[in-house]
Formats: sequence, C-alpha cells, structure tokens
Amino acid sequence: MSELKTNKISTNDQNNVAIDNALGLKSYTTAQRDALTAVAGDVVYNNENGTIDFYNGTAWFATSGSTFSFTMQSLVIAGGAGGGSGRGAGGGAGGYRNSYASETSGRNSSTESTLSLAKNTSYTVSVGGGGAGSGGTGTNGVNSVFSTITSTGGGGGALGLSGGTAGNTGGAGGGGSGSSGNAGAGGTGTTGQGFDGGAGTSNGEGYSGGGGGGAGTAGTNGTSGGGVAGGNGLASSITGSSVTRAGGGGSGAYDAFGNGGAGGTGGGGTGGKANQSVNIAATAGTVNTGSGGGGGGNGQNSASGGSGVVILRWATADATIGATRTGLTDGGVLTDGSDSYIVFTAGTGTISFS
Repeated sequence: MSELKTNKISTNDQNNVAIDNALGLKSYTTAQRDALTAVAGDVVYNNENGTIDFYNGTAWFATSGSTFSFTMQSLVIAGGAGGGSGRGAGGGAGGYRNSYASETSGRNSSTESTLSLAKNTSYTVSVGGGGAGSGGTGTNGVNSVFSTITSTGGGGGALGLSGGTAGNTGGAGGGGSGSSGNAGAGGTGTTGQGFDGGAGTSNGEGYSGGGGGGAGTAGTNGTSGGGVAGGNGLASSITGSSVTRAGGGGSGAYDAFGNGGAGGTGGGGTGGKANQSVNIAATAGTVNTGSGGGGGGNGQNSASGGSGVVILRWATADATIGATRTGLTDGGVLTDGSDSYIVFTAGTGTISFS
C-alpha cells in the first residue's frame, strides 16, 4: 500500500494546501515512464529531461524544465485505393485530416484541432502506400499516421461484371460495380475524412462502375454512356502555396459496340476522369496525394492508388526538428514566413523536436 508521509500540511490565506518542505515526485527515466500503466492526471519526475511530466489519458507531456510544449499543425493524408477491374469502379481517395490555419478538412468538415507536442519526445510518422490495382476488386489504401492522428486508407473500387458489388469503405469510399445485372452501391467514406464512392449502373449497354470518392466531393454515379469521374479533392496551403490532393479515381467503361471499353484515369487534385477512347489502360493515382486509382475498362486490369503524405508545420522560433528521422523519407525542413514545415513522402519511423 502506498503511503503519504509529511510533518505538516496546512492551508494558506487563499485556502490552498501549503507544504513546508520540497515535494519529491517519483523519479523515472523516459522509458520507465512510458512503461507505466498510467491514467489521466498522473504526474512524475522525468530524470532524463529534468521535467515534471503529466499524462493526459493519451500521451505524456512535459510541464516545465528543459522541455516544453509547442503547437503543431499538420496535414495527414492516407494512401488512395486501387480501382476495380473489368468495367470497374474508381478507387477512393485516402482519408484527409487537416489542422492547418482555418482550412477545410476531409468531407468538407471544420479544421481539426492542432496538437500540443513536447520537446525531446519521439512521435510516430507513417506514410501510407497506395492500394494495388488488380484483376478484381481494388485493394484499400494504407493508413497514414502522425502522433495521435490516423487517416484511413481509401476504399477499393468494386469489380465490374459482378452485379450488385459495393465499393469498399475507407477514408473515401470506392465506387460500386457496373453490371448488366444489379449494380453496386458506392463504398462509404469516413466521417471527417472523405466522401462516398458513386454507385454503378445496370441500365442499357455501355454501363460503368461508379467513380471513387474524394476528400471534397462524392464520386459520380455510373452511366450507360461510359466511365465517370471520381470525386474532387481539397486544397491546402500548408507548404506556402495551394495544392489540391486526394481526388477519387475515374471508373472504367464497357463499349456498347463491343470495341473493348477504356480504363479510368487516376485521381490527383481533382477526381480522375473516364478515358474517351477504347482500349486505353487505366492510370494510377498521383503519388503523395492519396488519390484513387482508375478502374479497368472491359477486360482490363485496374490501376493503383497514389501514396499518401504527412506534412507538419510549426513556428520556427518554437522548436527545431531532430536531424535524424529514423525510417522516413522527407525533403528536409523548409520555411514559409515565420514558420517551418517538412513533407514526409514515404516510410514509417519517429521524429523529435528540441
């Protein structure tokens, strides 16, 4: 049983507890602290950093000493999904979570809250890869992570020729199947991250799958006239200039005259489109935008989704990022006005600040 021992506890004039001698908190290294089964409100002394650390229910933060908290803004986009093959649907964009300035976050939601980070503390960064194209249903994209933020990989586009097959759920949903039978519904997007995919069509000849959902709009429903576009992405100026990312993939089509049909184009800033000429292969989503891959045309394989990206931005005067970013690929620290930013384009690892 724990004991509290003291010679004297009294209240001062403001009715607060006063202690005559210094209060000695339990001392731990960072590793020992992290190994504790902590609950929100726990307080310890970190003897490596010389700080008083508290646990907020999710992570440890320093309140004093050589380490202190600072504000971090971020844009975290997951990998886009692959499209579906054979008159297939477009792949959904990766989940889009934005806490920069007052910009829109995924599914046209409000800007997310910034994070308060502690110096000399390691934080996880993981950039999700794009889902593979295939001869069947597209593969979902891979999640991207920064600290406590996780963006969900896009949902794969449904396989054409398979009546009634819905697109996969994800950050943004994949498009549903196009078929001469029962067409499939679009996949469901994640709240605050991306929109639903479009439904396929079963009407007449020349049917197509639905377009993949984007971060900014839903995928287009399939038509009897050929492939359709994926949903549009969203723009962010977190790197100092406006860049639009996380568009859904366009769907593949079946040509009514038996000429083969065409694959859809992969998404980029805007949603991918349907190719206009027959027997054109589907194309992939743009790398490091988290955009969906194009659906395959009649008898064709689909294309892969684009990889995601993690972008961090902070006041230059507040912190310096560590020189070694284990397991990660980035373009180095850049500046925009009084802020610094860094773009992570691949890998899984850790970062820290001083």
